Amino acid sequence: MVEVGGINGLGHRAALNGTLRLAAFKSVAPVRSALESMRVLDMIDERTLDRECLSQSLVSHGLDMTIVLFNSIEAWMSKHTEASTGVLLNVGSRDCTEPRIESNIRMLVSRFPDLPVIILSDNHDLRQVLTVLDLGVRGFIPSAVGISVCVKAISLALSGGVFISTESLPELRRLMSAADQQERKRAEIFTCREEDVIAMLKLGKANKIIAYELELRESTVKVHIRNIMKKLKVRNRTEVIFKLNELYN
Repeated sequence: MVEVGGINGLGHRAALNGTLRLAAFKSVAPVRSALESMRVLDMIDERTLDRECLSQSLVSHGLDMTIVLFNSIEAWMSKHTEASTGVLLNVGSRDCTEPRIESNIRMLVSRFPDLPVIILSDNHDLRQVLTVLDLGVRGFIPSAVGISVCVKAISLALSGGVFISTESLPELRRLMSAADQQERKRAEIFTCREEDVIAMLKLGKANKIIAYELELRESTVKVHIRNIMKKLKVRNRTEVIFKLNELYN
């Protein structure tokens, strides 16, 4: 059991897997009415000590919400209520791109599109951050941040924003710099029209389709492809695609 504070100083005890015990109050009905008007954060974490300590820390640092604890996504699925304002999923040191975890996150977001999902992780690997954001998660909070930042991040995500920690920014800048360098390199090699043709080639489109979509003659498309092949020093379209993948990635 863990003592968790609620809105306006109201308190309740949140037991494992979302059960609430209201024995501390003389009258249950007013308490139920109060709970219904509260903002509720469901926290999913299989580690008992971690979820209990974190829930207390969040409340003591100003998270003005009722926190309900669950030890698994399955437990949450069976007992969550429409009163939930959002879900905080603590994956610990596990990789969010692992098939099982990624599948669970995808399921949460797709089945409950109006319920913000926030990930708390021991990692701040940009690959994981981008993966969960693509899935529709509202925030990725690395455990390296302080509890006050965590409270603000949760509040932002539940208010409709998206949170990314500054811990991930150096890697993001590095990737952006590498992309800029690749872009400049390609600009030095190919003309704008050749870039257009390249984009079509990467999609596997035939010369006739490329000509139609770019409003060119098919003979002109063939000239562009020959020039691209010459610049890449390859002999056919298959080698063009292979070489382009090397260049673009």
